[in-house]
Amino acid sequence: MSIDTDAKASAPEHTEPMGLRESKKRETRQLISDHATRLFIERGFEKTTIAEIAAAARVAKKTVTNYFPRKEDLALDHQDEFIASLARTVASRDSGESALSALRRAFEAAVAAQDPVCGFAGPEFSRMIADSPTLSVCLRGLHDQREEALADALAEATGSTADDITTRTAAALFGAVQRTLFRRIQDLTLAGRTNPEIAGIVGEEAARAFDVLEPALADYAVA
Repeated sequence: MSIDTDAKASAPEHTEPMGLRESKKRETRQLISDHATRLFIERGFEKTTIAEIAAAARVAKKTVTNYFPRKEDLALDHQDEFIASLARTVASRDSGESALSALRRAFEAAVAAQDPVCGFAGPEFSRMIADSPTLSVCLRGLHDQREEALADALAEATGSTADDITTRTAAALFGAVQRTLFRRIQDLTLAGRTNPEIAGIVGEEAARAFDVLEPALADYAVA
């Protein structure tokens, strides 16, 4: 985001130090995350300790846990974006657009962009997840949380409640397609396919997967 120079010049003097502090925090967080990912890939998630990550990043162990309360957070540090992604797509759908249409459109765009949030994490990172029982369980939990957030968004969109059986079923069906496609991208990555190859394969397969939902959900949650 750009800042107008005149507005910047007239801003109170205390805003700059605050901006510098926040920038320093972001840099420290990214530094810790980068070193953690490198060590996890080199040694494996379970075998890498918080103390080793702190030493590599040249910070105190307490600093690591302040930024990342759980060890899993160091490996999956974009989990908030992942959990919110489907709900955000439904909430921001176009006028006259159904939830299915919006989710299909968003997934197609993510595949075209080879977005890590939809599974394009690269072979080393994907192998790190697959080889770690802890991270594999954590990833399944993130899919569950994403489905819960989607159910809340669908409830808001349809004027129902998140525990309504129709809402829960729709969220589960949408979530199942997303999980299946995410896993497909991971499997193809681990099989040695390049991202462009994967995008071509999954783009075609995603169309068929979303088509399965059309008979039941084509007009569900139209804005």
